[in-house]
Amino acid sequence: MKTYAIYCTDKPETAQARLNARNAHFSHIEKVLDDILIAGPLVGPDGITVGSLLIVKAEDAISARTLLERDPYFKADIWADIRITEFVPAAGVWIGGKIW
Repeated sequence: MKTYAIYCTDKPETAQARLNARNAHFSHIEKVLDDILIAGPLVGPDGITVGSLLIVKAEDAISARTLLERDPYFKADIWADIRITEFVPAAGVWIGGKIW
């Protein structure tokens, strides 16, 4: 199992679509919670949500993408750009220190 960072930026004018899909999104997250290390909205300086960030466990990048494609936010077509990159959690309080 590997770790992947998924960075999604919202399309312009999708705030209402995001709001409409929110409850279904939360329900989806609860179903896949064991595969999510952390997830949440990206917020611009004006306090408006501009995207999403997820750090997930998956066998490979394709599996990470599949997890994302099941999300109601994906189905609502709110994201303009999706980047999925293998990520190595190496240091920080969230991982309990450092790996070296």
